[in-house]
Amino acid sequence: MSLDPRTVTVSDFPDWLRAVSTGFLRPYVATEEEVAVRLTHTDLARVQGVFDGDRCVATFRSFAQDLTVVGGATVPADAITAVTVSPTHRRRGLLGRMMAVDLAAAKERGDVVASLIAAEYPIYGRYGFGPAAWSTEWEIDVPRSGLDPRRPVPDEADGGRIDLVDGDAVRKLGPELHGRLAARQHGVVSRDARWWQRSTGVDVPAHETWTEPFYAVHRSVGGEVDGLIAYRADDHWGDAKQPLNKATVSDLIAATPAAERALWRFVCSVDWITTVRSGYRAPDDLLPFFLPDPRAARVVTQADFLWLRLLDVPRALEARTWSADASLVLEVHDATGLAEGRFLLEAAPAGASCAPTTRSADLALDVRELGTLYLGDESVARLTALGRVQELRPGAVAVADALFRAPRRAWCPDVF
Repeated sequence: MSLDPRTVTVSDFPDWLRAVSTGFLRPYVATEEEVAVRLTHTDLARVQGVFDGDRCVATFRSFAQDLTVVGGATVPADAITAVTVSPTHRRRGLLGRMMAVDLAAAKERGDVVASLIAAEYPIYGRYGFGPAAWSTEWEIDVPRSGLDPRRPVPDEADGGRIDLVDGDAVRKLGPELHGRLAARQHGVVSRDARWWQRSTGVDVPAHETWTEPFYAVHRSVGGEVDGLIAYRADDHWGDAKQPLNKATVSDLIAATPAAERALWRFVCSVDWITTVRSGYRAPDDLLPFFLPDPRAARVVTQADFLWLRLLDVPRALEARTWSADASLVLEVHDATGLAEGRFLLEAAPAGASCAPTTRSADLALDVRELGTLYLGDESVARLTALGRVQELRPGAVAVADALFRAPRRAWCPDVF
């Protein structure tokens, strides 16, 4: 029987969800009502499945996303998620066939990049994806941090205030605040209305155990909301009735460093909280240095996070900003042909142009390496030392390194 991917229909959808649950090692517990709700938020035209008889054995979905690039512009992305192959059907090329269908459609649609969060590192490089943004998580030993619990939060230097709010307020205030973050932080991906519903407990899938977080916002001196935090706390007490409670931050976004600092100080000042888990942050996040003793924040996670695959090299390179005036000819290899070619990049701080060229190449690299470099989070010199970029003109690596690197690390706050 043919094991070719096909577009999932309404009648296929429950079994497709069952296959997703199988792939992610969780029980399938969706009710008919939940399936109906999921359908209203799913574009079935972008949902693929492979069926062996009447059973779904592989799944794949994509959706529209905007990605902020270096300089604050956004590009349309083909966001890929719910990728599984059942353990009974591994090593048959099912993922490769679904990926080929989706990327071809994304290219035809005009998407500039494809994006995903890789559960396993070895899988996606073969399809042209490279890790473009990394993530770091800290655990803060609050008593060691040096923060004075007697001082008000925020302190006098901030001049703003912290207000506790509920999920309704987050759904109203969050989107505009997130837009301000996305305008200045490359690596951020868009959040639609459904994201805000799910993150505040509306129509949560049955397989997810929902615990309502605590929400707080920071307001500037003028009363404008410029920061938001969501966190949960456990209930752990030691001997002699000593509190040992941990707060785990699920979301903290801020439009200004002052708001960010105030929110970290706030969560570290909550009574009974002795440990704060930061959630996934940028590797160069300011968090440790908001503390009088930065060593109180220890790294507990450091890993690749957002992966990118370029689909339109000229549009991608023209969208981001560049640090200097320079010309660079890139020979981009792509086994699929989607982004294959030789391209002349004319870069300048005021803007860039990029187009196919017949000029001799300065650098040669695979499309996956270009994805890794795109958000300025990796060194061209490092990739060259690893044998993943080839210098064809002396001095080209130094030029490219200066061009591609960004002043701050990329950060993607969201799993998708």
